[in-house]
Amino acid sequence: MSDKLTEYREYRQKMNEKILAGNNKVIKRIFNLDTNTYMDGALDARTKEMLGLVSSMVLRCDDCIKYHVEQCFILGVSKEELFEIFSVANVVGGTIVIPHMRRAIEFWDELELEQQGE
Repeated sequence: MSDKLTEYREYRQKMNEKILAGNNKVIKRIFNLDTNTYMDGALDARTKEMLGLVSSMVLRCDDCIKYHVEQCFILGVSKEELFEIFSVANVVGGTIVIPHMRRAIEFWDELELEQQGE
């Protein structure tokens, strides 16, 4: 497994555990709302993750981008679809999104390598 993927996943899990251990009702509800938002509903989870990725790119949040890139990967989004997601993000967010797109592609490539067992 890639060091980048391991580092990202372990850090995210560790920090989420610390945050939730604070036992703040509002924060717990926000986390729950986030989880429930991306479940199948009128829109399927795959579509919602693609929307989350566009939104995260426009807001320029690399941690969020990584999360949604991985979820899109898990839910079977193709590389061709990924680039269409990037095109929407760049049209909406402008060229300032390009550096985030570079990092998203790099992260996607790491996911592909992991899947291939390299």
